[in-house]
Amino acid sequence: MKADPAPQPSILILASGSGSNLQALIDASRERDFPGKIVAVGCNRPQAFALERAAQANIETFVVDHTKYQSREEFDGALMAEILRHNPDLIVLAGFMRILTTDFVRAFRGKLLNVHPSLLPKYTGLNTHQRALDAGEAVHGTSIHFVTEELDGGPVIAQAEVQVLPKDTAESLEERVQAREHVLYPIVIRWFCEGRIQLGSDFAMFDGELLKSPMRLPDN
Repeated sequence: MKADPAPQPSILILASGSGSNLQALIDASRERDFPGKIVAVGCNRPQAFALERAAQANIETFVVDHTKYQSREEFDGALMAEILRHNPDLIVLAGFMRILTTDFVRAFRGKLLNVHPSLLPKYTGLNTHQRALDAGEAVHGTSIHFVTEELDGGPVIAQAEVQVLPKDTAESLEERVQAREHVLYPIVIRWFCEGRIQLGSDFAMFDGELLKSPMRLPDN
């Protein structure tokens, strides 16, 4: 008699906008050997197209509208309650445009991943593509990192590079960076679901070893 297969790790995705990274993750999750299952998608904006993408994929959705709350703490408390209802193994921030409180981050420590459009530690915060252009960078890119209390400061797991072209605008650079995100994010989430990456005290672990520098996906 065969033993029942181990349940797949459950993934909850948070988004705020169009959900292009969400779509890349939905597409990856449909692969036969993908080791995780997307159980819910949450948004802080009721009109976010990410909700439509999830609905088309028959994934449960929920909205916690940040405009309905007096403070960031109240919003995060409501969001935390929704997340706990699904009890996910992994929470993926995919264009989720909210700064999370310390209490929220600590509650889900080691289970929160984020994508940031720069080669961290460069260009934390917003407007990363224009800032990279203004600085005359030859190489730009994206980073996948664990979320910690420091904004965009958690241990970086993997990065993907993009060459900056002479005629680039912030918009053209953003488009190419997003294309790399759509490749890299599913890879990192696969690693998490396979148990290959974990968050240490203040560093990332890969296959049980200290990750001394981010895994790097070169420009194609």
